[in-house]
Amino acid sequence: MEWLILLIIALAVGGVVWAVMESLNERSSARRLEMIASGSEPRKEEKGLIQRLLHSTKDDRRRKLEESLRTLDEKSSQKKRVTLRQRLQRAGLHLSTTQFLLFAASLGVGLGLVGLLIGAMIFDFQSGLIIGLAMLGVGGVGLPLWMLRFLSQRRMNKFLHHLPDAIELMVRGLRSGLPVTDAMKTIAEEVPDPVGPEFMEVVEGQKIGIPIDKGLERMYERVPLPEVNFLYIVLSIQKETGGNLSEALSNLSTVLRSRKAMKLKVKAISQEAKVSAFIIGAIPVVLIGALAFLNPGYLTPMYTTSSGKMASMAAAFWMAMGVLIMRKIINFKF
Repeated sequence: MEWLILLIIALAVGGVVWAVMESLNERSSARRLEMIASGSEPRKEEKGLIQRLLHSTKDDRRRKLEESLRTLDEKSSQKKRVTLRQRLQRAGLHLSTTQFLLFAASLGVGLGLVGLLIGAMIFDFQSGLIIGLAMLGVGGVGLPLWMLRFLSQRRMNKFLHHLPDAIELMVRGLRSGLPVTDAMKTIAEEVPDPVGPEFMEVVEGQKIGIPIDKGLERMYERVPLPEVNFLYIVLSIQKETGGNLSEALSNLSTVLRSRKAMKLKVKAISQEAKVSAFIIGAIPVVLIGALAFLNPGYLTPMYTTSSGKMASMAAAFWMAMGVLIMRKIINFKF
């Protein structure tokens, strides 16, 4: 008889619990239907303390990462005017702006006088004066700027050649337990110019209170390469958000090696076009030299008559334009 009473009580309690659960399920279903009908998002289930802390940590990291990327994008979008001092630094020339300007002025005056004398001897004084002024502009402005651009490009190529090895050396130092400053000091001592001296500038700046990210930003001003900007972005983001720096630099080293291989591949593919452009540009000069050597009087009307002079100037102008257009076509930037 007692077991019958206990069974009835258990059934009664189970019925009450079942009724309460059904009521809650109906309310939940009605609430969901209302949310779907109204278009509002359902409220997420409450998480535990550890889950909430992990979620908030991820949100903070994501927010810091977005802020860092936004700040870096704003800095990169602000184009700064390149000064002559920065051009000299990029070319690796240890000259002051005054010394370089004196060199350019001396070169321009010298070439101008040579052009004036040669033009006056071959043509007349007026034509010699025009040639001298043209040579003055070429020697005073064109050649110095071309020299700066050539030296800068050569230095950038050397920097790109050694940069992946330098970052790999830095990764090995970090994995062995060295701090970032000591790893950069190892690069400054072991990697040849121009990578070593540039990293030495960052290390020396640390001694006087310049942060690493600010030092890398200054390095990017001296070496305006996308690869240096990648390194600056990686270290800046790691400083703001934390994380495994050696892993990030290892990935960056892989990316830089891939870009280097791609550049070499593009250079090899475009080499045929460069040789063709060189041959096409050299044919008129070679023909004029051959005709002047074999039959000196054949080209005399080209620089003794007014129509010949005009034709020579027009031919030289269009020849220069063609060379510049071919150079623009065969040079790739990526």
